[in-house]
Amino acid sequence: MKERLNGIFESNRMLYTKSITPGVKFFEEETIRENGEEYRNFNPTRSKLAAGAVKGIKETGIQSGSGVLYLGAAHGYTVSFVSDIIGSSGFIFAVDFAPRVVRDLVFVAEKRKNIAPILADANRPESYFHRIAAVDVLYQDIAQKNQTEIFLKNAGLFLKKGGYGIIAVKARSIDVTKEPKKIFHEVKNELEKEMAIIDYRILEPFQRAHAIFVLRT
Repeated sequence: MKERLNGIFESNRMLYTKSITPGVKFFEEETIRENGEEYRNFNPTRSKLAAGAVKGIKETGIQSGSGVLYLGAAHGYTVSFVSDIIGSSGFIFAVDFAPRVVRDLVFVAEKRKNIAPILADANRPESYFHRIAAVDVLYQDIAQKNQTEIFLKNAGLFLKKGGYGIIAVKARSIDVTKEPKKIFHEVKNELEKEMAIIDYRILEPFQRAHAIFVLRT
């Protein structure tokens, strides 16, 4: 088992994280055991973070002990793997606006004490401002037209100086009439006005019309 990225391991060309809840599965993921540890398969077709790792991202800022604000937590698939990476000394504020998916996320958080599900609209960070501490990493995976604006607004409010931002950009949610690469270029220009881009990858073929940016304040 070789560590490919902080807390993300590779074996036989597949990605894994070391489970903090061995014996407990949440998404019917495959698990393997090595040297007394259980590792969960992290699928790049289900997670933009995993796809970014496969495509060669070198750094995310997510590590043991990190405080993370995760916008667009959904059912908690990627959240659960970030939970593995940050471990018991880290914490995730996991935000989503859909009651159905937050309910599913609660089930994950019941087994993993480093996740706090929050039912809220990331467009309105003032509605959850009082519930979130400053974080080391802001991760966003939101399929909305103004996803760049949402990211920068939350980064300005919650991200520590020197912190990392990760945004998974869905081109079709911004403009279905434009080529994705043109949209990614426009997003890059907007992000660079506020933060330094340290990595950028287009996520084909794992995630269609998606790119991931890693930034730092």
